Amino acid sequence: MSTELRGAADELADVLWREHTVYRDRAGGVVIRGEHVSRWISLSVGAGRDQVLLRAGRLLDGGTTAPARSEAVASLSAGTAELAAVCRRLLAETAEDPAPGRSSRPRAAGRGGRHTGLSSWLVVAALAAVVGLYAAARAGLL
Repeated sequence: MSTELRGAADELADVLWREHTVYRDRAGGVVIRGEHVSRWISLSVGAGRDQVLLRAGRLLDGGTTAPARSEAVASLSAGTAELAAVCRRLLAETAEDPAPGRSSRPRAAGRGGRHTGLSSWLVVAALAAVVGLYAAARAGLL
């Protein structure tokens, strides 16, 4: 089955991306990396005899792989065109997901989050100006 996976992955890689790397993973599956699109696809033995588990995910900065964002089971005997269609759907789902490490919750309206916003800096500048004028008046400069 591993030879069939490798052969299917080679054909699939040629259909999906011009630039790619195909290699075996530790679990015995095959991974196709598309560095130029920052995505990966893996093929591993599925539940059935002719089944293959397809998983898709992103490549993080530095070349490490993020966990799979989507997966599907397909028939290995279906052919390269059908497998490519399933992979394209998985890649599209991966592209629609939020960026890795980001929360999917919407931010509260009007709140800048952790960083200080412009209005806060204006208040700090105004207070500094008042303190400076007071100090100048006490020193007799005004």
